[in-house]
Amino acid sequence: MENKEFTFKGTVMNGFLMLFVNSALLILSIYLIVLSIIQLDASDGAQGGWLLGGSIALLIVDIIMWCGLNQLEPNEAKVTNWFGKYSGTYTETGFFWINPFYGTKKVSLRARNLDAEPIKVNDKTGNPVMIGLVLVWKLKDTYKALFEVDTQTMAAAPNTVGSDTKGLMNALENFVRVQSDAALRQVAGQYAYDDEDSKDNEPTLRSSADEINQQLEEKLDERLALAGIEVVEARINYLAYAPEIAAVMLRRQQASAIITAREKIVEGAVSMVKMALDKLSNEDIVELDDDKKAAMVSNLLVVLCGDESAQPVVNTGTLNH
Repeated sequence: MENKEFTFKGTVMNGFLMLFVNSALLILSIYLIVLSIIQLDASDGAQGGWLLGGSIALLIVDIIMWCGLNQLEPNEAKVTNWFGKYSGTYTETGFFWINPFYGTKKVSLRARNLDAEPIKVNDKTGNPVMIGLVLVWKLKDTYKALFEVDTQTMAAAPNTVGSDTKGLMNALENFVRVQSDAALRQVAGQYAYDDEDSKDNEPTLRSSADEINQQLEEKLDERLALAGIEVVEARINYLAYAPEIAAVMLRRQQASAIITAREKIVEGAVSMVKMALDKLSNEDIVELDDDKKAAMVSNLLVVLCGDESAQPVVNTGTLNH
């Protein structure tokens, strides 16, 4: 998209110098008005009238010139227009004076934070999930922010947008919030919630945070470029199943965890039984036939895989009986 922003090229004068000039003109115009009134009282009507008219005109010009004084702090900008035509953006900090007939709108270039409330989204498999994001953004192109997006209508108090920086930035924040909602829905709908819902080791919302955040930033950049907004960082800060299925999914996760744990227990128990049989055989401690080996394996597996402690039974007989 073409960048239409450019630096203000009009006359910019030192604000303190113009403050002195305006003060001097104000004092001079008041002096001349008083002098013209004295001349009118002295019956010198013609000269006094001309002097009074000129003094009043000088005072009006001086009042208009006072309106040209401006100041900018770091990371602020003044967008200027000449009777509706964009005339450039001024970003130099300090106290300065420009032609008061230029219309100006102050905007903030500082980074702003948006902590979006979690929204309900259907993931790739159709499960409803709650997902939220935190976004850091800042204004990069003042022309697009003011003239490509209808910030006047979006503002809560449209008539104050031209002079109220807060009103303009709040309008842009509303735009960012709506576009963030749309981008988050688009990205979340492309992935499953977790590995149990995905296929072929596809990325998921839970396991692929870096990839999801990168794609989210790209989508937001595409959407917010229209308003001249730069995305500094975008990250998912909340992720959970929707309340209506949270309990069911929790039971599924618990069941999956129990199965995984049981698999580990069985695997370990089989390894221990094999080790016990091998040691008994290799060290010639006792000779076991197949039936006794099967009984021993069964007893060891019950003991090792059971949830409760085993109650030992002492055999006082012999292995031959």
